[in-house]
Amino acid sequence: MDPAPAPAPIQNDCETESSSLWSWWPSWRPTSMSLLKTTESKILACIKNDLWARFVTLANQDRIWTLSLTNKGTPKSAEQAPTTPLVMVHGFGGGVGLWIRNLDALSRSRTVYAFDLLGFGRSSRPSFPSDAAKAEEQFVDSIEQWRQAVGLENMILLGHSLGGYLATSYAIQHPSRVSHLILVDPWGFPERGKPETQQSEDQSTETVKRPTIPRWAKAIVSILSLFNPLAVIRAAGPWGPGLVNRFRPDFKRKFKDLFDDDTMTQYIYHCNAQTPSGEIGFRAMSETLGWAKRPMLQRVHLLPPSMPVTMLYGARSWVDSSSGDRVAEIRGKAHTKLLLVDDASHHVYADQPDDFNRVVENICKSVD
Repeated sequence: MDPAPAPAPIQNDCETESSSLWSWWPSWRPTSMSLLKTTESKILACIKNDLWARFVTLANQDRIWTLSLTNKGTPKSAEQAPTTPLVMVHGFGGGVGLWIRNLDALSRSRTVYAFDLLGFGRSSRPSFPSDAAKAEEQFVDSIEQWRQAVGLENMILLGHSLGGYLATSYAIQHPSRVSHLILVDPWGFPERGKPETQQSEDQSTETVKRPTIPRWAKAIVSILSLFNPLAVIRAAGPWGPGLVNRFRPDFKRKFKDLFDDDTMTQYIYHCNAQTPSGEIGFRAMSETLGWAKRPMLQRVHLLPPSMPVTMLYGARSWVDSSSGDRVAEIRGKAHTKLLLVDDASHHVYADQPDDFNRVVENICKSVD
């Protein structure tokens, strides 16, 4: 896209709600794209570097909400070789606002791009197929269309959680565009464990199954699987914001040095109380309890052996870092690095932003 001195005008900023029989439903939920925009604007007001925020229109007319940041204190030199931009891809249920503790620091020496994944945040919310491979392809194709529209030749690609899964899939399909792949607590890598058996001490030929999940528990899981993962937030109507505050108080704590109110939990709420789209795509890609239907460990060997990959995990995260060890075994340790960040959970970038920013900055410097 051609550069402009100011953010491009935003047209049709509020996505049209469904006009079905359920058209009353959005009015029962205290949310709208306008409220999401207002909350996000409050978050982005913390940015000190030069920020250009706009919608990038894809070839298929979907729009991707995009931030690009540059260091306004860095003098521009005609002789200075351009650095490879860093592109940051958020996780499930997130948006560009969650990178607020990282954007300024990481844009000191290079341009940083962050965008709302298709179907999330302020980006377009199209329908997604129910087939896992096709849903994944729709996500990945939107990233490639975005790259083409922005005009990037290559990039340092960073993905968190679901974003890490999609970034890996993108790097497999478009390896020439990725200078370094950074995976932060990536979702969807391990294969779902199969029921284990053990031999009886008395009869070596007899096997005993591990205790199974009770039928009532299976029934509850089966019922919940009929709904989208965040349906409860929308079903709660006016109680939705309070529900987010109650069950995700950690988001308020992670950003308490920036906001002393509910700004961040409001942002999470407004990102996920809109008409579900990317959430449906994620559901198509995941099995019960969040396992990936197409585990990335089965495909990680398709990454070019020479592509540098860094896997960054929170030491206290629910995501098992042993997947990173398996990736290193599969690819060879020469171009695969595994790092653990102490006192960090799944949201490494927010729990320990200084450590996270330092690690990512060092990786970027290793590229150029």
